[in-house]
Amino acid sequence: MAESLIQTNSVTFDNLIAGHSEIVTDGITLKAGQAYLKGSVIGLTTATPKGSLVDSTKSDGTQTPYGILTEDVDATTADAPGVVYVRGEFNESKLIFGGTDTIATHKKSLRNAGIITRKTKKA
Repeated sequence: MAESLIQTNSVTFDNLIAGHSEIVTDGITLKAGQAYLKGSVIGLTTATPKGSLVDSTKSDGTQTPYGILTEDVDATTADAPGVVYVRGEFNESKLIFGGTDTIATHKKSLRNAGIITRKTKKA
């Protein structure tokens, strides 16, 4: 008797997206020197413009949030392409910042950029 094969897949939700607002993305170049994780808040340098983790202590443009990284990107050895969310609603606890920055540091500037952050509850 022939065996039937059933392929099953599963989806793991990371809860980064936290609402029903329209999601808008943009392609960027991430600056070499580190691996970036999904949920990283990215600022763009004014000179190049290349993306790097937002850090309020910087003065090169990366002190201001531009977007939130949609997927992990390895830029350890060279600049790498990436995609960021530039509009939508996102879970505060899933965001990653540079330096000692927190959501409190950037909540207003994220909102000004079209990014709404929310505290969410586990289901």
